[in-house]
Amino acid sequence: MTKNVVTARKQEVPLQDDNSSVFLQIMVCISVFLFGVTLAGVLSINAMLNAWNESILGSLTVQIMPIVEDNKDAAQAEVLRQQSKAVEFLNQYEGVEKAEPLTDKQLNYLIQPWLGDGVDVSDLPVPRLIDVKIRKDAEIDFMQLAEKLAEVSPLASIDDHKLWLDKLINFADSLRLLALVVLLLVVVVTSGAIFYCTQTSLGLHRYVIEILHLMGAKDTYVAQQYAHKTAFLGFVGGIYGLVLIIPTIYVVSGLAKQIEGGIVSETSLSMLDWGIIFSLPFFSSLMAMITAYYTVKHTLVKFM
Repeated sequence: MTKNVVTARKQEVPLQDDNSSVFLQIMVCISVFLFGVTLAGVLSINAMLNAWNESILGSLTVQIMPIVEDNKDAAQAEVLRQQSKAVEFLNQYEGVEKAEPLTDKQLNYLIQPWLGDGVDVSDLPVPRLIDVKIRKDAEIDFMQLAEKLAEVSPLASIDDHKLWLDKLINFADSLRLLALVVLLLVVVVTSGAIFYCTQTSLGLHRYVIEILHLMGAKDTYVAQQYAHKTAFLGFVGGIYGLVLIIPTIYVVSGLAKQIEGGIVSETSLSMLDWGIIFSLPFFSSLMAMITAYYTVKHTLVKFM
């Protein structure tokens, strides 16, 4: 009969009076904010790597070196002739989906950040560029392609982007690893804060818990009360953190988009990524509940 009376009640331990509740909400809010911003960075890096795989790894650039002569018209005509021969050869090469030369307008756009407006590429010894799209799953021997292309057009050379792309991928992987370490540290610190607050609360309410034990309550019952209360605090703190995350992501995204034509501006969060970010309050609630539950179970064994 005593057990039924105890289990029928909801809050025998006065957890609502704990001063640690505000501290715990603030800690969870800060942790969710740091976790969410870092997670958004990891997801953006993944999106950036996927964009590179789709747009860069599936393409290469062929450049036709300029001819420097006194007769500019004849030199330019020869460069254009070499370009046409290279384009014709590439479009017929196995594994190449499409080869298309860049126009003067496109070349002007590429050199504009360095030379400014009003620059005419026809007045400068600028290489002509050919954008080459590679078919998916095509296996091309680039050394062999470069040799055959040189026979058709001696002024042509290939840049398959691999040298600098490998460096960028290694850099992105390093950033992703660093971000994952930060995420792990945030989880550990948050769990430690929940552990500390729960143990402090257990010390404050030790005599109440002892009375509950005498009345027939078990450790599991007390642990459930702490778990429910801490889960609520974790959820509320997670909501506060989420409110800070969203404008921060939009501010950073706006700054990234100001880099015209930059690699960083290619990154964006998908609907799935946003779904993961919006689920953080539920994750913080679950983590707080599990941590509090097992902290109580572990600590009460020592108390009793």
